[in-house]
Amino acid sequence: MDFLADSNLCGQTLIRLVSRGNAIIAELLRLSDFIPSAFRLDTKKDQLRYGEVIADFSYFTTSVYLENKIEMSPELQDIDDELRTTHLEILTRFYLAFESIHKYITDLNQFLEDLKEYVFIHQTLETVMLAVEGKQLACEALYLYGVMLMVVDNRIPGPVRERMLVSFNRYTGKTSVECEHLDEVCKLLRSTGYTPPGGGTSAKRPTQYPEAFFQRIPIADEFTSVVIGRLSSDDIYGQIASFPAPEHRSTALATQAAMLYVVLYFSPETMHSNTSKMREIVDKHFNDNWVLAIYMGIPINLVEAWEPYKAAKAALNNNLEASTVNAHCKRHSSQLEKKLVEVKQYLKAGALTEKFVLDKTPKLLNTLRNCNVTLRWLILHTVEGGWDHHKRCKQLREQVITETAYQPQQVFLLLLNTAQLELNLKEMFRDLLEKKQSKWDHSKKECVERMMELSEVYSGVKPLTRISKNDKLQAWFATLATQIDSLDYDHHTDTGVKITHLIEALAGVQEYHQIEDAHQVLQYLRDTQTHLNHMIRVISIKQQVLITIAEVGDLSYCWETIDSYTDYMQQAIKATPSVVIKLRATFLKLASALDLPLVRLSQCQSDDLKSVSQYYSGELVIYVRKVLQIIPEQMFSLLAQIIHIQTHKIVELPTRLDKDKLKELSQLDERYLIAKLTHAISVLTEGMMMMKTTLVGVIKVDPKQLLEDGIRKELVRQVAAALHSGLIFNPRSKVSELESKLSTLRAKMDGFRRSFEYIQDYVNIYGLKIWQEEVSRIINYNVEQECNSFLKTKVEDWQSVYQSKAIPIPKYNPVDPISNNFIGRLAREILRVTDPRNTYYIDQLNTWYDMRTRDEVFHIAILSNVQEALDIFGLAGLDRLFSFMIVRYLQVFQIRMERLILKDKSLNTILNSASETLKPTKSLVANPGKFYPQLIGKFVKTWQTLLEPVLIVGQIQLLRRRIANQLNFTAKFESKHLTSALEALNASLIRDIQAHYKNPVLPYPTDENPLLFELNSYLETAGIGDPLSKIYTPTNQRLAPQVALYTALAVVNQSGRLVYTKSVAGLVAKRSNDAVDGGPLVVGCLSMLRQFHVDILEEFISYLGQFVRSAVDVSATASKVPELGSDIIAILAFVEEFIHYGHISRKLVENYIPGYIFDQFRTAVPLPNL
Repeated sequence: MDFLADSNLCGQTLIRLVSRGNAIIAELLRLSDFIPSAFRLDTKKDQLRYGEVIADFSYFTTSVYLENKIEMSPELQDIDDELRTTHLEILTRFYLAFESIHKYITDLNQFLEDLKEYVFIHQTLETVMLAVEGKQLACEALYLYGVMLMVVDNRIPGPVRERMLVSFNRYTGKTSVECEHLDEVCKLLRSTGYTPPGGGTSAKRPTQYPEAFFQRIPIADEFTSVVIGRLSSDDIYGQIASFPAPEHRSTALATQAAMLYVVLYFSPETMHSNTSKMREIVDKHFNDNWVLAIYMGIPINLVEAWEPYKAAKAALNNNLEASTVNAHCKRHSSQLEKKLVEVKQYLKAGALTEKFVLDKTPKLLNTLRNCNVTLRWLILHTVEGGWDHHKRCKQLREQVITETAYQPQQVFLLLLNTAQLELNLKEMFRDLLEKKQSKWDHSKKECVERMMELSEVYSGVKPLTRISKNDKLQAWFATLATQIDSLDYDHHTDTGVKITHLIEALAGVQEYHQIEDAHQVLQYLRDTQTHLNHMIRVISIKQQVLITIAEVGDLSYCWETIDSYTDYMQQAIKATPSVVIKLRATFLKLASALDLPLVRLSQCQSDDLKSVSQYYSGELVIYVRKVLQIIPEQMFSLLAQIIHIQTHKIVELPTRLDKDKLKELSQLDERYLIAKLTHAISVLTEGMMMMKTTLVGVIKVDPKQLLEDGIRKELVRQVAAALHSGLIFNPRSKVSELESKLSTLRAKMDGFRRSFEYIQDYVNIYGLKIWQEEVSRIINYNVEQECNSFLKTKVEDWQSVYQSKAIPIPKYNPVDPISNNFIGRLAREILRVTDPRNTYYIDQLNTWYDMRTRDEVFHIAILSNVQEALDIFGLAGLDRLFSFMIVRYLQVFQIRMERLILKDKSLNTILNSASETLKPTKSLVANPGKFYPQLIGKFVKTWQTLLEPVLIVGQIQLLRRRIANQLNFTAKFESKHLTSALEALNASLIRDIQAHYKNPVLPYPTDENPLLFELNSYLETAGIGDPLSKIYTPTNQRLAPQVALYTALAVVNQSGRLVYTKSVAGLVAKRSNDAVDGGPLVVGCLSMLRQFHVDILEEFISYLGQFVRSAVDVSATASKVPELGSDIIAILAFVEEFIHYGHISRKLVENYIPGYIFDQFRTAVPLPNL
């Protein structure tokens, strides 16, 4: 019975296990790119922020201490909650991957135990090893487990694994079903002490590594011994047939050699002391190589890897003598030179004809073998790796480079040409196999027709010059035609013998004197022989040729090391863009590496096949994009030159010009240079388009889409770099750099736009569409990342809808301790410039002025500059970031008020008592001159702390109003129909919602309906809506009873520092060092109170009205001609601005402050000089 038959439980169990192993490795490789930076603790910032809440396995002995520490600190609790909400999903995925390793080895041990206990009928370890597929799968099962451990330790460092496992345990609880095997997983994957190479540092390898790691879960020695025996002695994959030459043996057994290298770590005593066994292994598998590639091209240098093992080291050193190494170098160097010439000849136009390929198939295959063997040896033995610190490894590499006269360009050229030759041969043989029978039938028909014609000629029926009738020849040719017609295509062997006899017969008949002089007959006979020979060649074409080409052309060993040749690929594209055609063949050759992990998944029809194939295909496509990215880079470089010439050298032609100046204004040299550069861009584009649509793994790569994506990627890179470098501000600068930086950035962005406008027709792309999509993506991504600092649940790059793996947005290191990127720096620079402690805002002019110098520091034109530099997306993104800031400062206000007022029993009691005293608010306070100062004095320590966030909220809200105005103006000017439609839809929707609340039977958008959410994004981008009327954050209802009175007292307290000025029709600071501005104070109080119930707003106005009426009443009693004091005027001005910004009804205010008082305060105000 077939070992992999559906009815063979043993075979099905084993192949499912092996396919799962391949899927686990793919998942580990995939996840290794998504390790959260918080768990790496690489930077000082991360160490300071997360170091106290992220622990390694030491947590399990000090868990009580750490948990108590976190519980006692609100800051640590917030950080812990942030980590839980942000990273629990990815931590769960990492844990499941780790657990799958444990489950894999547990299942493998269980399978071996079942074999031992005869659970599988008629199957034992011996019978499994006798079956071809059985021994392959058994060896792979152990090999894949070793690879898993190596990958997890190299790609996910031990300390990081421990931190993630501890955090997962803390956030899910050990009682969780998911944590059922947590203890075993922790024991298996605890840190080994190994530090992978990286960042310019060499690997740190502890003693007994990795064998101690491999033995954490023991595997039966018998199984390990049998696997090592099979791998060292058998050709389990039958590769010798594809590499029959003795000097190619190590290449033929390369896959087994990689497996053997890993499996030997399960039997370290073999490498330590079994000298004869190691000598046998080295002589068979490593007699001419010491650098190999294990799973998916992970390079290994045996000189460094086997350094601690006495027997292994001694066996290897026998083959590393200088003379031996030199001999290998000379052989491969010689092969490189010969094969470069030979392959180049084969690739000449017209060289690979059908006849030539069929006649020279063995020679062509041998050429491919030699090329691939030479490429493998040179690429692997010259690659730089984590072993470069090892003295002996370095010496051997230098020796190889010297003795082979290594030139990476030559190696790359051979790789390029070999890949192209393989592709050409594959396409020819596929075509031949597809049309095999039709070609055979055509040749057969031609032979029959010629024989019949000759029969007719000798019958005398069909006269031919100088040919006399011959009945014997007529009969003979007729018989021959019948024999040829009877040839059977399906019986290849018999048919081949018959055709050979027919060819001999035709050769013999040509000697008859009646035929040898008839040239036309001879030609017919030769043509028939040619067709019969063609039939033999066609019938001998087998699928095995394609299989041999695929096996010989395997490039999986280059999966990781190919990147070292990227520069040479890009240099070749620069020099000759049409080389992309050959690069396509190279990429397809590299795609052969996908067969290794996918073949077993495909055999057992695993559900993981799609995800694994998509992962590896995606990685290969990313590399293809990386190589071909040089074309967009060159295009942008040429574009920059074109724009520079157009901007600085080409003079626009006047409407009218003198004939004498025509030659001067034509600027022929400059225009010729522009034409030359434009042609160069077109050539680059044409080079990319020469690459046909290609299936790379399971992903179809379209050259047009690849070009567009490359252009997008380069655009994103350059625009992101311009935004990053262009918006860096000096916070200590006395004169704001805002306008100058924005002007410079605007000019640079305009250059990019003009570039796209110029080039879009030459490369057939939609320039405006690409520009808007990519700039909006850059802005939105940076806004999202900047807003992360205000969120507990962070949006990681892999979760972001704006980030892309194909067209990544660069992420730069922060240049200041507060902002993450340019949008944060811009927002904070605007806030610094408009700081209410140093400036005052005049609403009628939409301008901020410096308190001391009275100079303009921020005006509406600056927002226009922001829009021109960052487009609409930048202005809308700035507005969104300001919204998050408002939420943060409103929360700060509530937290501070709770801490300073609610939790202070004395102040809380005073405020409650004052509230009782002042009610009802329509009454008058008996002695306001004494009551209010005494009451305000009780809270003197809280004013500054609580008013600071209120002022900042007011400042940001004023900026948001200006931004909304700018967005709305632009929307009405450039998209009036869209703006009108949005306004109409918004108004009708609001009316429907209001009607619903009056009559709940009427319809209302449900939570699942995205209408409100999606409409809101349009409204905000179009600047439709009032930022001051929005609810930003839920409120602490315990603050509600006191917030109105406290805010009113705060306003009364600040009124002494403000003065109403007619020239600006608003409140300004009395003195420049008062560090308060009326506008932000009014808007801040309004925004803060709006977060509470609407009654709180009216209560606040009632308290201010009570203060004004009481003060006016005292003034009227004391004087026949009552005068309003400056503090009363300031309060009245505050209330007037309050109802203006809040769109509050005047009638509501007049319930608490009579209208005639407002009239009097306006006429009573003197006009001081500002």
